[in-house]
Amino acid sequence: MSKVYESVAESVADIGDGSTLAVGGFGLCGNPTELIDALAARGVKSLEVYSNNCGVDDWGLGILLAAGQIRRVTASYVGENKEFARQYLSGELEVELTPQGTLAERMRAGGAGIPAFFTPAGVGTPVSDGGLPWRYNADGSVALASPPKETRVFGGQRYVLEESIVADFALVHAQIGDTEGNLVFNKTAMNFNPLAAMAGRITIAEVEQLVEPGELDPEQIHLPGVFVKRVVHTGEQEKRIEKRTVRTEGNR
Repeated sequence: MSKVYESVAESVADIGDGSTLAVGGFGLCGNPTELIDALAARGVKSLEVYSNNCGVDDWGLGILLAAGQIRRVTASYVGENKEFARQYLSGELEVELTPQGTLAERMRAGGAGIPAFFTPAGVGTPVSDGGLPWRYNADGSVALASPPKETRVFGGQRYVLEESIVADFALVHAQIGDTEGNLVFNKTAMNFNPLAAMAGRITIAEVEQLVEPGELDPEQIHLPGVFVKRVVHTGEQEKRIEKRTVRTEGNR
């Protein structure tokens, strides 16, 4: 059966209410914007998202967030999205903040079939001890806090147990993909897209350039097609700049 889907809408048609999603992208780089837009158009609700960040107010996952389609987010950085902060502090959104490296390894471990692992990151903080506010009440009190996690000592150093991530679906963006799902990512889009792809039971890849099997040098491939179930050709997409900084005249 071909992995290539004729339209973006068709590729996400079976993502339903309450689905868990591992979503690629780092800041505004490598966001699967076409797949996200298709989900927004379908109006699916109560999504649980695993992603490095949640886009900005009008781009990437921020579009689903603004539409009230996301119930819970596990992320490492959320500082560029005002609507995210508003929903979290008002009790509309459940949030699990986790160290960036831990999030990356949780995704990779899920794809590798590893149920959990020990890491020193977060030991001696609320990350391991518990008490991080996952959800607030409307009055600002904590409705749900993170539980304490198991810790153990190895070689005289304490480590905390972190569970891996396996999502119902993964949404990723690649610069080049072949019809068998082998993917090539562009520069920093490699940060979380390959890991998110590994973590999904059904991984959907939007690709700017679609090629036939054999056209990619095996050494060029960043993610093998065994992790990818669906491929959709979207063509070149708009590239956003998260923070534009310009030099004033005469300041050289």
